[in-house]
Amino acid sequence: MSSHRMQRVSELVKQEVSEIIRRDVASESVGMLTVTGCEVASDLKTARVYISVIGDADKQAAALALLERHRGHIQRVLGRSIVLKYIPHLSFYIDETFERADRIERILGEIEHEKPPGEA
Repeated sequence: MSSHRMQRVSELVKQEVSEIIRRDVASESVGMLTVTGCEVASDLKTARVYISVIGDADKQAAALALLERHRGHIQRVLGRSIVLKYIPHLSFYIDETFERADRIERILGEIEHEKPPGEA
């Protein structure tokens, strides 16, 4: 399958899973939960769904546990809302992109402050 098609399928799955979570699963106990990305395998049998949760590690763990408990429901509703050869088995992961970007930004800031005067 072409990479452009896979990107479109991944985006469609991301949007649908996000809507299902918002409508059927979202819980106040885990705080604000956002689907930030999705990677569907080329055989359409698996998908990695990345989420972002505002809060500490306990909130993130609670969000992953909540999604894992509702995974079957999410997959069933997903199967009814999109037409694919296979409905992918969903796996949920915390998206660490923002934390990594923040860490890199801090390191670059530290390097900038360590430069001797006169260096550009």
